[in-house]
Amino acid sequence: MLLELEAVSKIFGASCGACLDLTGEPGAICPDCGSVVAVNRVNLKVAEGEVLGVVGESGSGKSTLLQLIYQDQPVTAGRIFFNGITNQEGKRQDILTLPATHKARLRNRDMSMIYQNPHRGLNFNFSAGGNIAEKILDTNERSYDTIRSRALHFFTKIEMPPTRLDDYPDAFSGGQQQRIQIAKALSSSPRLLLLDEPTTGLDVSVQARILDLIKALQREMGFAMVVVSHDLGVINHLTDLTLVMKSGCLVEYGLTDQILEDPQHPYTQLLVSSKL
Repeated sequence: MLLELEAVSKIFGASCGACLDLTGEPGAICPDCGSVVAVNRVNLKVAEGEVLGVVGESGSGKSTLLQLIYQDQPVTAGRIFFNGITNQEGKRQDILTLPATHKARLRNRDMSMIYQNPHRGLNFNFSAGGNIAEKILDTNERSYDTIRSRALHFFTKIEMPPTRLDDYPDAFSGGQQQRIQIAKALSSSPRLLLLDEPTTGLDVSVQARILDLIKALQREMGFAMVVVSHDLGVINHLTDLTLVMKSGCLVEYGLTDQILEDPQHPYTQLLVSSKL
């Protein structure tokens, strides 16, 4: 298994100690202390090369879950394991207990994130090529020619003209900025790609091209993905498996086709019917 989460939780606020038990599907706000339980004891597994979708309404905790995996947010409780990360005894090690330098190496090499807002994923003070090169530098590559060549390789992979490699992100459209994010994210050859609402705010025709590009690159390179989206069309297009979140809890999990065609949980039924 590439990625495994065990009872991972995230509480915003000064927890009373009983927040996880006092919240759940009915609501995420603790009735005793008012803390917000964004993720409530979620368990999940992602195999090598697998594509998992995460759906739910706004505030369901799906984006927070992604941030916990990528360690953009500290985890309140639980454990996260990543294939190949072991302790001195050779047993798998909770990546949350790794030294900061090891966490950074995992985040920079083995994982990558594509954010909904390109301003979170790109440095607008660097050129497109500079953004891609920044990720390549995290792999300890130091040859200028190699870095430039690799940046150009991934820039052309996202179907951008090589002559624009040195242009800055604000000279590109929103869809093109997302493409640059994809090139940057993939330039370290990650084993796991995390995508947080990757096509929200883009024109429908641009969305389709971005999704087709992501799907083609995933098939070519073989990385696993966790895709967060409120758009069931995106989930249907990209994913093999889907989990459904409500008020921080996982309420349904299964094959994407099965979830979308024959949802079992009333909340999932409501989500699917509202999109028809």
